[in-house]
Amino acid sequence: MDLFPLWNSLRIALCSAALVFFLGLGAAYYASRANRLVKGILDVVLTLPLVLPPTVVGYLLILLLGPNHALGALILRLFQTKLLMRWWSAIFAVSVVIFPLMYRTARGAFESFDEDLAAAGRTLGLSNAFVFWRIRLPACRQGILAGVVLAFARALGEYGATSMIVGFIPGKTATVATQVAFLWQNQGSTEAGQRALLFWIGINIAISAIVLITVNLLERRKAVKS
Repeated sequence: MDLFPLWNSLRIALCSAALVFFLGLGAAYYASRANRLVKGILDVVLTLPLVLPPTVVGYLLILLLGPNHALGALILRLFQTKLLMRWWSAIFAVSVVIFPLMYRTARGAFESFDEDLAAAGRTLGLSNAFVFWRIRLPACRQGILAGVVLAFARALGEYGATSMIVGFIPGKTATVATQVAFLWQNQGSTEAGQRALLFWIGINIAISAIVLITVNLLERRKAVKS
């Protein structure tokens, strides 16, 4: 059986999780230190993809990345490259969908940080960068790691926005989620199709279970330490 959808899903999820790790970390740190008004506005804007239907997110991205729209037209003119219907195009869609998970989790971790530790570091002459990377981040690592794992899990199962941005091209853009949808729509009534469906669904469930167990272990370690 062709395992390309699994490989493609994993690389898209890994790339997306790595991207939102840095973007979410920066946004969460800024929001955790912002005043109430700014924090409220950021929460609404940055969390919106979490409550919007994935198909709506996908359509908005098409309006931005499509060859006849804004950024997509600019990239096509400068580099002769379309931002849609490539395997890496899914990274844009998945990153937007999973960003709120990383942002909200990291922001909660930063807000629970004891600022006295940072103040003590500064009185010793430590730079803000040193305090952030060597004091604040290690103290918040359990919550941040939980956010990364949840974002990765959500990325593996993303379908709506991904299917609109990259479609389903076997061997090129297929993911586990789009493979399941394709099999159900085209071969779901056959015995071979049902076996293939169960195979891919089983893989998805197994990976999701491993991710959830990892999150529970991280939360348990955090509770023990606190």
